Amino acid sequence: MNAQRAEHLIQQLNVLLVDDNAFTRKIVRGLLNVIGVKSITEAGDGIAALEMIRAAPPDVIILDWEMPLLNGPELVRIVRSPGVFPVPDVPIIMLSGHGERWRIVESVKIGVNEFLCKPVSAKTLFDRLVSILLNPRETVQFEGYYGPAPRLSAPTDNPAKRRAI
Repeated sequence: MNAQRAEHLIQQLNVLLVDDNAFTRKIVRGLLNVIGVKSITEAGDGIAALEMIRAAPPDVIILDWEMPLLNGPELVRIVRSPGVFPVPDVPIIMLSGHGERWRIVESVKIGVNEFLCKPVSAKTLFDRLVSILLNPRETVQFEGYYGPAPRLSAPTDNPAKRRAI
């Protein structure tokens, strides 16, 4: 797909931005506006986000890792509950001010589509949204996991040597 098609798709998105820090929400909202997102809804905590998702399911959720009451990983686990939650397939981008490997691995294990470290740039947000829109991963369910099919770590001719990350 070309750049114009990607920009058109991004302009049509309804994004739910979930972060307990109002200043961070303002910055991320501004970045989303810069890249063309026109419909942005905000939630200041995970509980409010769940209610908003149930009332009007977004196309993408951008979610902070650390929040009081219901943190990012807990919210993802609830959303990724098919049969319990109404939109378990919604793409999720996790934001965190902490980029430790264990957080990234945990995000993959709970079904996050993309992981971004703060501070985030407009280009990085744009790239992740384009990835979600133009290269969507199939939703899979196995051994207690529900979410996007894991990416393969490196292309190889031997499928037995591939590993999911």
